[in-house]
Amino acid sequence: MSYLEELFSVSGKTALITGAASGIGRMAATALVHGGARVMIASRRAAECEKVADELNALGASGSAEGFGGDVGSEAGVVELAEAVKARTDRLHILINNAGLSWGENLETFPYHAWARVLNVNVTGLFHLTREMLPLLEKAASHEDPARVINLGSVMGTQPIADGAYSYTASKAAVHHLTRTLAGELAGRWITVNAFAPGPFQSRMTAFATGTDEKAAKVGSRVPLARIGNPDDIAGATLYLCSRAGSYVTGAILPLDGGQAVQHGMSLFKDVD
Repeated sequence: MSYLEELFSVSGKTALITGAASGIGRMAATALVHGGARVMIASRRAAECEKVADELNALGASGSAEGFGGDVGSEAGVVELAEAVKARTDRLHILINNAGLSWGENLETFPYHAWARVLNVNVTGLFHLTREMLPLLEKAASHEDPARVINLGSVMGTQPIADGAYSYTASKAAVHHLTRTLAGELAGRWITVNAFAPGPFQSRMTAFATGTDEKAAKVGSRVPLARIGNPDDIAGATLYLCSRAGSYVTGAILPLDGGQAVQHGMSLFKDVD
């Protein structure tokens, strides 16, 4: 194994990715399987997870995948998913909390129940699954090679943007803050905690805006780097944070947004005569 291969290797590691039947979760799973990891894929759509796992195993990569059902939207669902993972492995090197929900509606009609539903998955379920997985993460962790937790935030948790998704944007800001909080608390257990803050990527959640090449190009034209994200952008970030290359990084909110996190329309003095 060359220096670069060893630096970014995840060979032999065991990972759990929630909500990985599509979108960013599937992109991360693909990267880890190519990197030699054993990847467990769980979401509410068990049959789709099994299908994705079969497709990843057919790639002929050095890693493997297995898919099964799991719902982090309730306490019972979190406990059931944790038990399913514990039945499959006694240690977990990587946990990617990718499962997420959104809800879009006008401010005047935004429903009360859309807050609980979105936050239960995006924040509450994320926190409790991480807590349930701590014994497995600690068993896999070492001073030289910490266990890794990656949470899915969003550029909408960084920038004050709602676009009608009020509970979603609030939940992602909470994910960012919780990521930093847990990073501080779990560092002494040799567990790093970081978050992705993606901009626009093609996924089931963003299909209304990126579902065709024409729509994706239109959305991408508003990004400073003039495109939406692609699978390699997620793959590179995933392998970085999960390998030896990222072992000294914790508490980071990694912007995968083409520059949107620093995009603004302000001009204080530039045009003053």
